[in-house]
Amino acid sequence: MPPTPDMTPEFDPGLLDALQHQVAVFARRAEQTRLGGTGQLRNSMDRAAYLLLNRLDLEGPMGVKALAAGMGIDSSTVTRQVAPLVDTGLVKRTSHPEDGRAVVLQLSPRGQARLEEVRASRRQLMRELTESWTPTERESFCSLLTRFNSALSARQSGLPAATEAGSGTGAGTGAGTGSDAAASKS
Repeated sequence: MPPTPDMTPEFDPGLLDALQHQVAVFARRAEQTRLGGTGQLRNSMDRAAYLLLNRLDLEGPMGVKALAAGMGIDSSTVTRQVAPLVDTGLVKRTSHPEDGRAVVLQLSPRGQARLEEVRASRRQLMRELTESWTPTERESFCSLLTRFNSALSARQSGLPAATEAGSGTGAGTGAGTGSDAAASKS
């Protein structure tokens, strides 16, 4: 059913201008700092590496195609981004448990330890940046940012954006079905 005039949401152009400006400022500052955390580990892992390691940690070993699909990027990009992670021992290639001819990517013990160091550093940064916020404000911000990332991911995938308040996945965990895609363009 098409929306009637009284059901159409109101969009204040001034508010939309302010929102797009703040998103642009956020993107610039996030890229400048890489939201790398605090202390010696600050800026020590690039965005692509972090997102790849995080997904392997959360979802377990998987092939390049599955990893690419889950992140909303193509297989050649994943192959290019994972090569240095294999070279440095953060990710290892192993045989698929059911089909020994297939290769899966798996977080190595070294990769697990490094990922946890970076996560701890980034948690500390988030703690410092939001120390004057209430727990409810932190939860609301995380929920809305997750929802925003989900809408960006859906748009990138050509899917309709979900509009329900709880439509985002992975709030508070850093996981999301496709929210990585918006943040990990090659």
